Amino acid sequence: MRGLVFLLLVAVASAKVFDRCEWARVLKANGMDGYRGISLANWVCLSKWESSYNTGATNHNTDGSTDYGIFQINSRWWCNNGQTTSNACNIRCSELLTDNVSVAINCAKRVVRDPNGIRAWVAWRNNCANRDLSSYVAGCGV
Repeated sequence: MRGLVFLLLVAVASAKVFDRCEWARVLKANGMDGYRGISLANWVCLSKWESSYNTGATNHNTDGSTDYGIFQINSRWWCNNGQTTSNACNIRCSELLTDNVSVAINCAKRVVRDPNGIRAWVAWRNNCANRDLSSYVAGCGV
C-alpha cells in the first residue's frame, strides 16, 4: 500500500494542466482526430469536462472505484490501482497521472473500442453529445 501511495505522489508531482489548444494539438498528433469516427472537438470537450485538461486529476466514486487523469479513466474497468476488478488497458492507474499522456491516450482508444464507445464517459454524454463543439478547437490551427 505504501508503494502505491508513493507512486501516486510521484505521478501527481509530474502532472500537467494543458491549455485547450495545446491539448488539441497533442490529441491530433496522437491520432485522435477521427479515431473510431470521433472528432477532435469531441475529445477536447470530453477532457475539458472530465478533468479541465489536468493529467493529475482524480475522482473517488461512490462505488469505491477511482477515475484517473486527463480522461478520468476508471479503475474498476480500465486500470489497476491495487483494488481493480478488471484492467482492460493493462496499466497501473498511476500511469494516467503524469504529463506523459501517451498511456492515457492509448487507454482512451481502448475504451472507445468497447460497445459504449465515447458514451462510456458521463461527462461527454452530459456536456458534449449532440452539441456544436466547434468552439473546442476554434483558433487552435488543427
